[in-house]
Amino acid sequence: MLHNFGSINLDHVYRVPHLVHPGETLASRAYQVGLGGKGANQSLAMALAGGQVSHWGRLGRQDAWARERLADAGVNVAHLALVDEPSGHAIIQVDDSGENAIILFSGANHGFTPSALAELAALARPGEWLLAQNECNALPELFASARERGLNIAFNPAPMTKDVARLPLETCQLLFVNRVEAAGLVGLPESSGAEALLAGLRQRLPETDTVLTLGGAGAWYQSGDEQCYQPALPVKPVDTTAAGDTFIGYFMAALQEGKTVAGCLGLAAHAAALCVQQFGAAESIPLRADVEHAMSQFHA
Repeated sequence: MLHNFGSINLDHVYRVPHLVHPGETLASRAYQVGLGGKGANQSLAMALAGGQVSHWGRLGRQDAWARERLADAGVNVAHLALVDEPSGHAIIQVDDSGENAIILFSGANHGFTPSALAELAALARPGEWLLAQNECNALPELFASARERGLNIAFNPAPMTKDVARLPLETCQLLFVNRVEAAGLVGLPESSGAEALLAGLRQRLPETDTVLTLGGAGAWYQSGDEQCYQPALPVKPVDTTAAGDTFIGYFMAALQEGKTVAGCLGLAAHAAALCVQQFGAAESIPLRADVEHAMSQFHA
């Protein structure tokens, strides 16, 4: 079982011709509300990939439908608490080229206490995986409880903030980063190439395996001096909102199955490629059967 300490947000998505400029009033062509949050997206992706995942989270009681959405997909929601607080939510712009801009309100995602996290960690078995992102509070306490319990930690420092640099990242077994997050962690320009970013990450976190996702430039896995590259797939994106979350969920499901690193990267890349061809966050995460069909067609 993988335990995902993750955010749950309601996504308010606006389709716009371009991302709004300062001082501009821009009419939206379409609007919808859906399930989102990096944590919920990654749990959903892992469940749809066939993985075994338990979600540790907090959600406003009035939005219990989101809890049921996760449960229906196969996520264990026994430790997803319904609380008398506003749920986290995001305001998302998606433009005609598929790029997005997001305003995030943390809400119930920032209501965790150290004692509650210790209780959650005690429910996990030593050697199991804990997955976390940077949209919930009390990450230092979570890492400490997980380390004490003997859990393997996979961390996605998104959205990237200055607080991430103060976390004990050396206790993580696996780190998922995109170009911006990697550059922020190692103090390099965001325009840096993959080789420089990977070298910086290896120097800073020599004992932590890293997955570096680069969008149209593919993805890299690094463990010590060993590297594995997954090329990007030739697709035209319409919405990149949940692509990284889909990649992570599918990668962890494949890892849980015992696939090789190359197999994990391949499955995750194909899932993300299908995701970016659909609009929305949770709604765009593909089913495992559709991913495997796409893989068979691509390699035919």
